[in-house]
Amino acid sequence: DMKNAVIGNNKQKANLIVLGAVPRLLYLLQQESSSTELRTECAVVLGSLAMGTENNVKSLLDCHIIPALLQGLLSPDLKFIEACLRCLRTIFISPVTPEDLLYTDATVISHLMALLSRSRYTEEYICQIFSHCCKGPDHQTILFNHGAVQNIAHLLVSTSYKVRMQALKCFSVLAFENPQVSMTLVNVSVDGELLPQIFVKMLQRDKPIEMQLTSAKCLTSMCRAGAIRTDDSCIVLKTLPCLVRMCSKERLLEERVEGAETLAYLIETDVELQRIASITDHLIVMLADYFKYPSSVSAITDIKRLDHDLKHAHELRQAAFKLYASLGANDEDIRKKIIETENMMDRIVNGLSESSIKVRLAAVRCLHSLSRSVQQLRTSFQDHAVWKPLMKVLQNAPNEILVVASSTLCNLLLEFSPSKEPILESGAIELLCSLTQSENLALRVNGIWALMNMAFQAEQKIKSDILRGLSTEQLFQLLSDSDVNVLMKTLGLLRNLLSTRPHIDHIMSTHGKQIMQAVTLILEGEHNIEVKEQTLCILANIADGTTAKELIMTNDDILQKIKYYMSHSNAKLQLAAMFCISNLIWNEEEGSQERQDKLRDMGIVDILHKLSQSSDPNLCDKAKTALQQYLA
Repeated sequence: DMKNAVIGNNKQKANLIVLGAVPRLLYLLQQESSSTELRTECAVVLGSLAMGTENNVKSLLDCHIIPALLQGLLSPDLKFIEACLRCLRTIFISPVTPEDLLYTDATVISHLMALLSRSRYTEEYICQIFSHCCKGPDHQTILFNHGAVQNIAHLLVSTSYKVRMQALKCFSVLAFENPQVSMTLVNVSVDGELLPQIFVKMLQRDKPIEMQLTSAKCLTSMCRAGAIRTDDSCIVLKTLPCLVRMCSKERLLEERVEGAETLAYLIETDVELQRIASITDHLIVMLADYFKYPSSVSAITDIKRLDHDLKHAHELRQAAFKLYASLGANDEDIRKKIIETENMMDRIVNGLSESSIKVRLAAVRCLHSLSRSVQQLRTSFQDHAVWKPLMKVLQNAPNEILVVASSTLCNLLLEFSPSKEPILESGAIELLCSLTQSENLALRVNGIWALMNMAFQAEQKIKSDILRGLSTEQLFQLLSDSDVNVLMKTLGLLRNLLSTRPHIDHIMSTHGKQIMQAVTLILEGEHNIEVKEQTLCILANIADGTTAKELIMTNDDILQKIKYYMSHSNAKLQLAAMFCISNLIWNEEEGSQERQDKLRDMGIVDILHKLSQSSDPNLCDKAKTALQQYLA
């Protein structure tokens, strides 16, 4: 009677729960003395209650329904097992259920694997439980180690559509961003047919959309993991076109979102796939429709659907931004096409200030992708003053947005970008200096990188502002950062600050002592060739100053280091050291005679003679030029 009262009636379900039916049903379900028929009926009623609202599921979880149902799976009766599994399935697909509840007892997964092929219902429900509870690499590994691939593979050719579909969903979550699973799947065969071939058959246009999309996701994960080549025909001729089809106006909102997001992931790192996608079915224009949804109200007869789609329209926008970002990642012509799509820049600018964090992140990603284009930085980005909303996004965004937004800012600060001036005026130096103090490595790199771009060929005031904003303390902090990327960008910043004579002399007069200390520190440390080369180039710049030279000439320790690197085994370091020497002994400059004498006494001329016999033409030329300064 209870069962018939609650089926399809949310009000009755809530009433029963409030009246305290759940503990009583669970008690009967767990009683050994209850007949199997009674226990099965209890499981069915509980399953029906779970079909109701999220609050119902919460009430069931609070009564510890999961351990009770898992215990029920040990029964010998198949009908009772199926009822327990159906109820477990309903509870696990609810967003309020923590997936980890499936993994608390290690024996549960192996027991489910053993039950898998008892009936078509156990196959369907267990696959559905797995696919909903597999979130992240830890879960994937547990299922993989329990033989999920081998146990589920043969279900892809089941006679039941529901079983095939749930098995396919399992593979799509198992393989996602998981090279180990993907590499295994490539070599698994069912009835003499390899899994990729089975997936390709499931992609065909006559198959239900859900099946096409899910198998495209499986093939996409396998391709991104390197298990299938990007130029394999199953990707180029089957998977990619299938995903583009999912982006068309005819598809439902969820399908368009999933199609675009999967396609963005498939082509993200491959230029050739980006080019193919950009000319398939007018994709770039088709995506513009993602911003005008729902298209015509008259076409949507179902009011419920219309209401749902209006609430979820932001998901379409973020999917479109993501796909545009992938399409434009490498190719200049594609970026141009994207930017020329109607109102594109306005849409990105609007996206940057949307309330949904997902849309904001996707819009910033799209902007970042397009900002790799020199031409667009000079034109569209300028016309739409993109930097304004970008600076606003940088004010108090979560880290994942900050990382992409600050990368975009790095590009907007390149010397040929007209946005450089207004960005400086809007307080960028302060903002970037604070990024260099972040705990997050990517933010530290981007902060210092942007400052490095900002200092390139900049006027003296900007350089002084950067040094003031950073503080010597912070500069040393960055020069002793454990990450080599941070170190290289900081040296790049120093090198850009110390360029053009008046600037070199000015900065060395205020910060000379600290900079020389930093240089010594790095030349003495355990660093790679690139780091040391960059540091010697900074010394060469200092040696090019008029008054700054003296800071090197009066520092015997540094002079000995330069001498040491002239005879180093690496030609790059030898060349960099020679640049320092050339700048110190250049004839036309005041005091060159004294400097030449001091360096001759140190044995530099002997080394130059040796290097002028070098088999490396660059070293040889540089040494001969330096020796000429002595002769002149």
